[in-house]
Amino acid sequence: MIIGHSQFERIPLSKKRQEALLQSQIDEVVEGIEKARWTEGKGSFTVRQLERTKKSLKARLQKLAAAERKDDVVTFEELGVDHLYVDEAHSFKNGFFQTKMRGVAGISQNEAQKSADMAGKCRYLDEITEGRGVTFATGTPISNSLTELYILQRYLQYDRLVEMGLEHFDTWASMFREVVTSIELAPEGNGYRARSRFSRFYNIPELMSLFKEIADIKTSDQLPLPVPEAVYETVVLKPSEHQQALVKSLGERAEAVRKGKVDPARDNLLKITNDGRKLALDQRLLNAALPDDAGSKTAVCAEKSYQIWRETSGKRSAQLIFADLSTPKGDGSFNVYDDLKKKLLGKGVPEEEIAFIHTADTEDKKTELFRKVRRGQVRFLLGSTMKMGAGSNVQDKLIALHHLDVGWKPSDLSQREGRIIRQGNENETVRIYRYVTEGTFDAFMWELMEGKQKFISQIMTSKAPVRACQDVDETALSFAEVKALATGNPYIKEKMLLDVEVSKLKLLKASHDSNRYRLEDGIAKWPGQIEALTKRLQALEADAAHYGKDREAFLMEIGGRQYIEKKAAGAALLMACQDMGAADRTKDVGSYQGFLMQLTFDAFQKTFRMSLKRGATASVGLGTDPVGNITRISHLLEGLPERVKETRRELEELRGRLEAAKEEVKKPFPKEEELQQMQERLSTLNALLHMDVEREIRPEGPELLALPENKQGRRRLKKCL
Repeated sequence: MIIGHSQFERIPLSKKRQEALLQSQIDEVVEGIEKARWTEGKGSFTVRQLERTKKSLKARLQKLAAAERKDDVVTFEELGVDHLYVDEAHSFKNGFFQTKMRGVAGISQNEAQKSADMAGKCRYLDEITEGRGVTFATGTPISNSLTELYILQRYLQYDRLVEMGLEHFDTWASMFREVVTSIELAPEGNGYRARSRFSRFYNIPELMSLFKEIADIKTSDQLPLPVPEAVYETVVLKPSEHQQALVKSLGERAEAVRKGKVDPARDNLLKITNDGRKLALDQRLLNAALPDDAGSKTAVCAEKSYQIWRETSGKRSAQLIFADLSTPKGDGSFNVYDDLKKKLLGKGVPEEEIAFIHTADTEDKKTELFRKVRRGQVRFLLGSTMKMGAGSNVQDKLIALHHLDVGWKPSDLSQREGRIIRQGNENETVRIYRYVTEGTFDAFMWELMEGKQKFISQIMTSKAPVRACQDVDETALSFAEVKALATGNPYIKEKMLLDVEVSKLKLLKASHDSNRYRLEDGIAKWPGQIEALTKRLQALEADAAHYGKDREAFLMEIGGRQYIEKKAAGAALLMACQDMGAADRTKDVGSYQGFLMQLTFDAFQKTFRMSLKRGATASVGLGTDPVGNITRISHLLEGLPERVKETRRELEELRGRLEAAKEEVKKPFPKEEELQQMQERLSTLNALLHMDVEREIRPEGPELLALPENKQGRRRLKKCL
């Protein structure tokens, strides 16, 4: 049965199982309360928070117990489902887990109902299939934070987590994550606050090894899928005079917020950041009365997409245009969707070839719209990541994709581009355009997103993961970054580029170190293997020489009786199989051409095997044909010369590998000096961009640094200088 996520959620678990799941969650919370009382005291904040959670869960349990069954529906258990295949599984990342960590950024205690439903059904299928009843599929297993791995593990390997004592989030976090408390600007902008957040992951090789017990990670470079090759182009736009003035005002607003000159209800950093993103898209989003700039994103995108529309008119190729900000609301207010459509219509594009995903407000309408795009009837489809990301299979005629803006999560970027870089696209090459307005938040957002995405890709392939890394949780612009962007500080771009390059070099170094450790292990164990192979080769050579002398006449001894006819000998072998007791692991049955014959029964394969021993040992499976069994045994001995060659070749290869490893292990990481230089420069940039150091960047002349008032700032400035 193939159904949608929302329909799946409507199939209920039995009332008894729902009650059991809620009770298990309550038990987890009660256990957490007891631990918190011992460690933090009865009246601690953690205990009070956990008590509220317990009260909420008990209320849900009582409500469930009191509810009357209105409809006589078939429950999930009664359907007889024995395997569940979940596509776009990242949609269920908001699952329940009990934790005593409160006020830590990156931990959400809000459980989605669909996630609770999925967890219950996964647990049920684990019970009836011994943990083999659920398969998740997703192109973005990590959408924004590595903590999401824990949620996936609870769905797919809960029993394994219990076995390792990692079923509780706090235990899992203590093994793989580090909480750091630092001072940061409050979102309201009216002072500072101590903020705890997950800052680093460590023990990543062990984490990924555990995760790969349930995950088969395949990336596009590993799979020979017939997908088009993407050609990327970053379209850099100059800001208008109005945009420049507004960006400067953002810096002034941030300064006023920092100094407490404005009511947080009227203005704060969150509003400034949002206005900055809107401004980078189109200045009219801040004030619709501002002029339509000829160099705006919509104007340039309209021109580029129109040219592609003309060039591909014969093939009727289609294009996707993504914009998460300024979606059409139908109230006549300015938005980039209507503006872009107006510009395309003005160039001569028929109106029926332009569509908004937002107009398809039912499944039937969406299906019909997608069909028109696949046929080339609609050649421009505009939409947001939420509505036009996952599940939009319109790739047949797609030739270009345009990013007018970019969000905060790496998964958004993957889902967007996954619409066009997809099997079933008739175009061998496609174009992807990224529109960036200079001197605005655009450059920062794109570099931040690319850095996150590259890091996540490296972790998920895990060819040689680093042992520790920074988390990729949600990032908000700090005061220093807002002001630096507003003043055009060049150090922002340099820092973002260095962050990406340092991450690359660290991964390369980790790969180098992993290879060196592997070679060191080989150097330690290969001499023993070489010695064993040498003895095996000598035994095989002796066996091959012996069989070569005595192979002319057939003579087999079974149970003390000699046979010169193959059929009779084969029948005697089958009789020996029947006489073998259930408790017998091996049984000596006779000899053939000077080789001892031993019979064993492989209970797993349900077959008898015959082993021939002299200097070395070889075995072959037996069937029910008497003559066929004798032929198999003869072929086994006739293959001795080839086994000698294979063993000799294996021995020579192992000796060569040992010598090469001894030389390779001496080589240092070739880019160590480059990595050190980049890390030193990155430390300098981090100090230069710190909020405690007021800076002024001038196009010409020296950089002016104002001496900080506090000692910590002066020490940091001295180190920087």
